[in-house]
Amino acid sequence: MSAENHLHEECVVDGERKSHHSDKIKSNLISRLNRIEGQIRGVKGLIERDTYCDDVLNQIASVQSALNGVGKLLLEHHMKSCVMERIQEGDEEVIPELLVTINKLMK
Repeated sequence: MSAENHLHEECVVDGERKSHHSDKIKSNLISRLNRIEGQIRGVKGLIERDTYCDDVLNQIASVQSALNGVGKLLLEHHMKSCVMERIQEGDEEVIPELLVTINKLMK
């Protein structure tokens, strides 16, 4: 196996980037997203029932907070696995990529 082929072998499958979450992390992320999906349906129901705007906005803030939690968890795992592996392999391209991603998450 060449050094190039070895690079990110766990992050790249058939030339496509893939994550490699543990079953525990994946289950946690999916569970959180399922709750958020329910929250979104709840917000839609509030709109359909002409619920007072402030109450709807508070629910939207709750959904945004929950989604931020998913982003933080995914970012933490990404940094501890994919980013760490790429740095250890000498791939410094991961740093600017990570900075762009963090900037998008912080908007």
